[in-house]
Amino acid sequence: MDTPADQVTIRGDRFDLRPPRRSDEGLLTMYAGDPRVATMTRSIPHPLPPGAVEAFLRRALAADRVEDVWIIDGSAQGLSEVMGLVSFERMDRDQSRVGYWVAPAFWNTGVATGAVQALIAANPHGAATIFAEVFQDNPNSARVLTNCGFDYLGDAEAYSVARGTCVPTWTYTLRAGR
Repeated sequence: MDTPADQVTIRGDRFDLRPPRRSDEGLLTMYAGDPRVATMTRSIPHPLPPGAVEAFLRRALAADRVEDVWIIDGSAQGLSEVMGLVSFERMDRDQSRVGYWVAPAFWNTGVATGAVQALIAANPHGAATIFAEVFQDNPNSARVLTNCGFDYLGDAEAYSVARGTCVPTWTYTLRAGR
């Protein structure tokens, strides 16, 4: 399968959020292999081992996935075909968790905020509550969430594969449709 059949493209003004394709592997490998990206996520290892992005795409394209992934694609507006990604993980009790990362070339341009806003507006899981977390040493990512209407919930910690340790986080929540 090259793209998930049950996942829709979310149209935006500056870019589209589209399902991943196997052809995204090269750009995803380049961006995810950047330590500035990997160290701000829970799950991207650094250095990026061979086959990691291929395995990620296989999971993202699987029919039984628990997390939907969208590529931030600016090609229709003359931008990069892969600018980053956003994800929506299914949780229990009508809840989902949003995650995102943006390639460093697009930091501080509103891409992350626009992508999270578009995903929330579409709310493809019909979630009543949406959660997100960011590492405390990434205040720009926290600002993305507050700009999108998320409220601070509390402090926690999460394991970062790239860092090889638990990292303090800020957790945020959003009641969908408010």
